[in-house]
Amino acid sequence: MRLANQTLKYLSISVLVVIALWSTVFYLFMLEVIHDNIDEELENQKRLIIQELSTNPTVAPDLEFGINNYKVREISEQQALNMQQVYKDTMLYMQDDDDPEPELEPVRMLTTAFEHQGHYYELSIINSMIEESDLIKNLFYSVVILFVLLVVSIVSINKIVIERLWRPLYSFLDQLKRFRLGKTQEKPAMDTKIQEFKDLQLAVTTLIHHNEETYEQQKQFIGNASHELQTPLAIMINKLEMMVESEELKQEQSETIAEVLHTAERLVRLNKSLLLLSKIENKQFLQNENLSLNALVLNMVAEFEDIAEFKQVEINVVQVDQLHVHMDSALANIVVSNLLRNALFHNKAGGEVNISITGNMLTVTNTSAHAALDADLVFSRFYKSDAASKGTGLGLAIVQAICQLYGFVLVYRYENNLHSFQLNMHP
Repeated sequence: MRLANQTLKYLSISVLVVIALWSTVFYLFMLEVIHDNIDEELENQKRLIIQELSTNPTVAPDLEFGINNYKVREISEQQALNMQQVYKDTMLYMQDDDDPEPELEPVRMLTTAFEHQGHYYELSIINSMIEESDLIKNLFYSVVILFVLLVVSIVSINKIVIERLWRPLYSFLDQLKRFRLGKTQEKPAMDTKIQEFKDLQLAVTTLIHHNEETYEQQKQFIGNASHELQTPLAIMINKLEMMVESEELKQEQSETIAEVLHTAERLVRLNKSLLLLSKIENKQFLQNENLSLNALVLNMVAEFEDIAEFKQVEINVVQVDQLHVHMDSALANIVVSNLLRNALFHNKAGGEVNISITGNMLTVTNTSAHAALDADLVFSRFYKSDAASKGTGLGLAIVQAICQLYGFVLVYRYENNLHSFQLNMHP
C-alpha cells in the first residue's frame, strides 16, 4: 500500500472514532437537556396540583389520568415515607384529535407522594413526549448526517492535502525506478520545501554518486582485464600453433604442445565467459528491444544443424504460440544458444532435442546418457555433471544471470529420463 494511502487509512480510522465518540456524547447530552426541561415542567405541574388540591377539604382518589394528566391514589404513611420522587419514560394509551382509537404514545411520568390533612397520597403526573420524541428523532438523524458529512469532508480534504504533500516523493521514486547507472544522465531530483525530503534527496544523490564511481571503476577493470588477458593469451596460442607446425618437433613434443594449446584455448573461453558474467551483473547490456523468440530459436537451430548432424542428434521445434520479449538482443542470443548448446553437447548419439514455444514459456528438453543433475547446483558457476567435460561450466550460470537481470524464471526438471529447462518469460 502506498504511504499516502496508509497515512490516510490511519487518519480516517482516527477521525471516525473521534467523531463517533463526539456525536454519541453530543446526542446523549441533548437528550439529557430535553429530559431536564420536561422534568422541570413536571415539577412545576406537581407544585400547582398539590397547591390546588390543598384548597379542597378532601382529595377524591383519581385512578385514571384525566384531562389534567394526573391521577391520585391514597397510600399508607409508611408507603409515603418510603417512596422517592421518580422520573421515568413509559408508554400509555392516549387518543389525539386525529386518532380514531387510543394508541400507545411515549410519555414522561413523575411519581411522588404528598400529605393532606393527615392523609397520604401518591401523585402521578404525565407529560406527552410526542413532540419531544419527534425532536429526538430529528436530532438523531441530524447527528448522523452531520457525522457522515464531517467524516467525508475531513477524509477528502486530508486526501487532497496528503497527496499534494507526498507528490514530490512519488515523482522522485518514479525517477529512481527509471534511473540506470551508466545510462541515465539526469540525476533524480524533487522540488520541495520539506526538510525530510531534502535530506532524502541528498542521501540518494550521494549514494548514486558513489555507485557511479564504483560502476565506472568496475567497467574500467573489466575492459582492462579483457584487453590485458586476451592479448597475451592470443600471442601464446599463436606461438604454440607455429610450434606445432614445425617439422623439427618429435611426436611426443607435438602432442604435449597440442595439449597446452587446448588448455590455452579453454582459458580464453573461460576468460570470455567470466567477463561476460561481470558485464551482465553490472547491467552493461540493456539495449532492450522487442524480439521474436520464435525467429531467434529458428535461426539458432539452423546455425547448430551441422553440430547436430555430427552428434547424430535430432532437433524438433514445436511453436504453439508466438513469444515476444523485450530484452537486449545479444543477451537473448546468449540465452537461446547456451540452452541449445547445452542440450546438444550433453546428449547421446541417436538422441533428440525438443524445443517448445508457448505464449510465455520456452522449454528445451534433451535426452542424455547422464542421470538427473543436482537441481540446487545446476545453475552454479563451474558446476559440471561430468568431471571430464571440456566446457567451462559457466553456460547455465550465464543464462541464470540473464534471467535474474530481466526477472525471468528458469527451472530445471528431470522427468521420464529427459532433462528439461523451462524458461518462463512472463512469470
